[in-house]
Amino acid sequence: MQLPFLSLLVSLVPFVLRLQAQSPDSTYERIAERIISAATADSSAYERLAYLCDTFGHRFSGSESLERAIDWVLEEMRADGLENVRGQPVRVPVWKRGTESLQLVAPVERSLVMLGLGRSIGTPPEGITAPVVVVGSFEELESHKRDAQGKIVLFNVPFTTYGETVRYRSSGAIAAAKAGAVASLVRSVGTVSMETPHTGTTRYEEGVRRIPHAAITIEAAELLQRMFDRGQQPVVRLHMSAQTHEDGLSRNVIGELRGAEAPEEVVVIGGHIDSWDVGQGAMDDAGGSVVAWEALRLLQDLGLRPRRTIRVVLWTNEENGLRGAQTYADSVRVEGAMERHVLAVESDGGVFAPVGFGFEGSEDAYALVQPIETLLEPLLVKSSTVYDRGIIRGGGQRADIGVLTREGVPGMGLHTDAERYYWYHHTPADTVDKLDPGEVQRCVAAMAILAFVVADMETTLPRERTQIRG
Repeated sequence: MQLPFLSLLVSLVPFVLRLQAQSPDSTYERIAERIISAATADSSAYERLAYLCDTFGHRFSGSESLERAIDWVLEEMRADGLENVRGQPVRVPVWKRGTESLQLVAPVERSLVMLGLGRSIGTPPEGITAPVVVVGSFEELESHKRDAQGKIVLFNVPFTTYGETVRYRSSGAIAAAKAGAVASLVRSVGTVSMETPHTGTTRYEEGVRRIPHAAITIEAAELLQRMFDRGQQPVVRLHMSAQTHEDGLSRNVIGELRGAEAPEEVVVIGGHIDSWDVGQGAMDDAGGSVVAWEALRLLQDLGLRPRRTIRVVLWTNEENGLRGAQTYADSVRVEGAMERHVLAVESDGGVFAPVGFGFEGSEDAYALVQPIETLLEPLLVKSSTVYDRGIIRGGGQRADIGVLTREGVPGMGLHTDAERYYWYHHTPADTVDKLDPGEVQRCVAAMAILAFVVADMETTLPRERTQIRG
């Protein structure tokens, strides 16, 4: 009579073993509680972030403010007691905005708020005065390209998703030039505006004439659209003295908490230390940089040393070149260390209330990291954005770690309740007052827990094609 019961117990053994393998043990639960308690006990990360932003301001590639900020970070990391602190030299592009303006000269006279786009050429010294033709897509421009000859094209494209809408910022000058335009404008890539234009990078195509390209506010784009629709031909005068100079020298910032058993294996966490040349770059991406840095400092202060090394990297030149990410990847490839990078984690989406992490990598690796979300549960909020709570498939591909993930390193990106992110992104309004100290601290705790557990777990995360032995 007991045999069926025994048979049932035997059949449940594999399931129980799998469940145990997927559940963080009580040791990690206690560690997570310590991390959360320490991270949320004060506002030290926010205060460090505020000092960085208030003292150095924007940190654009090639600027003195970026290099002074890097000097300060390196000094502070050493004072924190982090190991192997160093600046990694990186050659970066140097683009100078110069003076710029946009004036509506007909049918009425009015100044319009604008920002030149990174890498754009300037106008002639006298500027460019021309009628504006307004289009809502590349396809509409193609069908009316005769109308664009000798004019300034405005792409008035409302925000849908960043990936979809940013195409007009990055490629608008190419399409407009092919249609015979003398310059191009783009409606700022953002969801909300209070006369706040969004800058960003544009690009050119070999063999296509280069024309100036600038972003205008949503308000200005809608004004020109209304005039155009009612048959009032808007005419504007665009002036930009932007110039590209010879490459300059910057640095990635690197610090470590060396692993106790396998220090050659690395979990890398970070953000990008550079920003655009407007605002303070607080959420893009001083916040992500400080959160990763503070996560490592917190683990150090708590005496939590994992099996593997946790390395913080603050990449330079993400905004207009990704030279820092490429230099770092090249260095670990030359050192033969790419295969020993266990996981790469990036915070580059604002440090609002944490929602979880996105993951890119093998199914086996995801099965190992997904249960960590139970440790993060006290920190996570239900998001008003598209992301589900916890550790989810997708959304782990970030710009700086993308060079690593394309070579097989599993990648994760911090997800936050970032509904307001594109209100401020790449604008003069990206300042530290938009962030909440408590939410910043919770991001620190989430980053510290994830990094520690992956760096300490017995099993090394398997890759798509190969598995590194732990």
